[in-house]
Amino acid sequence: MFDGLTNKLSGIFAKLGSRGILTEKDIEDGLREIRLALLEADVSLPVVKDFMAQVKEKALGEKVIKSIRPDQQLVKIVYDELVRLLGSDEDTSLNFKAVPPAVIMMVGLQGSGKTTTSAKIALKLKKHKRVLLASLDIYRPAAQEQLAQLGAQVGVDVLPIVAKEKPLEITKRAIEVGKKGLYDVLILDTAGRLQIDEVLMDEVAAVKKLANPTETLLVADALIGQEACNVAKEFNEKVGITGLVLTRIDGSSRAGAALSMKMISGAPMKFLGTGEKLEDIEEFHADRLAGRILDKGDVVSLVEKAVENIDKAETEKMAKKMMKGHFDLNDMLAQMRQMQKLGSMSSIMGMLPGLAKYKEQIESVDADSIVKKQEAIILSMTKQERRNPDIIKASRKKRIASGSGVEVHEVNKLLKSYEQMSTMMKKMSKLGGMGSLAAHFMKKSPFGGNPFGGFNNKFPF
Repeated sequence: MFDGLTNKLSGIFAKLGSRGILTEKDIEDGLREIRLALLEADVSLPVVKDFMAQVKEKALGEKVIKSIRPDQQLVKIVYDELVRLLGSDEDTSLNFKAVPPAVIMMVGLQGSGKTTTSAKIALKLKKHKRVLLASLDIYRPAAQEQLAQLGAQVGVDVLPIVAKEKPLEITKRAIEVGKKGLYDVLILDTAGRLQIDEVLMDEVAAVKKLANPTETLLVADALIGQEACNVAKEFNEKVGITGLVLTRIDGSSRAGAALSMKMISGAPMKFLGTGEKLEDIEEFHADRLAGRILDKGDVVSLVEKAVENIDKAETEKMAKKMMKGHFDLNDMLAQMRQMQKLGSMSSIMGMLPGLAKYKEQIESVDADSIVKKQEAIILSMTKQERRNPDIIKASRKKRIASGSGVEVHEVNKLLKSYEQMSTMMKKMSKLGGMGSLAAHFMKKSPFGGNPFGGFNNKFPF
């Protein structure tokens, strides 16, 4: 989401680092470039002024000027201020302190992603709580039906639709059903408008007064830029919000609204919508987001994502097999599918330190479509061919290529990647398993030396 800002800041720090000891003018020039980078990323002017004032005060101190590597200290100062700006000391967890059901009210403009976000949060909460969804949007065509479908997809109960029922009546019924059904959480998806108006605000205020929610979450689209700050200010002043959710952050390389909304509204950021899938939502952590912006990665979130999405039993089973030196194309296919559960290749790279600058190159060759193509190649093979790839000769390659809609040379690339992976697995088993695995990872990727057919020449894997 912050690709533009990340690339600019990385370039600024790299330029400063190449100069060794920095003069005060070097730092002044660097700060000016940082200011421009923030403004270009749609960070609002008042926020930029406050941010730069804090950074400048610390950056021009004696310790920085006389340091051996002042550029590194400048990165640290910018990181600390980003964390402060994003709300390092605030509790971003949801508040459930109420007589059940605790009510979470979702507010925002039409098209911001309230309905989908409601389902995403419900999916996240259902692991530990009994959740009920209810749509108060009687104005947008099929809005209530949409929430019902999303609720079915995530396996969460949705309040039945009653024709011609008004938002306040729906709210009252939802609370009654929530209490009788012993639900822990009730999520109210309120109606949005194309723009803020008095009718919208009055309705939302009336629903809030009746429901007495523990959380009122404003959902805003990252693509609307600085207007998100105005929306946050209006909703906070007229309704009162307890948290922010920024959606579609994967679709904007600017997304500076995330840096401004918290400061403008005074409400903490709670969640980030990272994609279209119902699993694509992250709890907000100021330090992690600051790390991503400065291309320092977010390995913690990547690990958490892996824990949530990777099949532990399947992984352990595969690991034991590999440690014995056994590895076939079925195992390679299983690895691909496990990786796909973590998200797109570019999103994974954004969480790894120092690799954000390669995201554009990954996207330019469409790594995810290459993985899908390789999956199609393996699926076009017989069970015998997957178990014993050595039998795949010219005639079989032609059949497999035809069945998967690719050229024969692409089948050859896949088989070459498999051979490299298989050789490495055998070496690892001889070296004694996991004890020497780390050393191997430092020398060569576990994904075949190249599962994407030719990436080694472009990327530092």
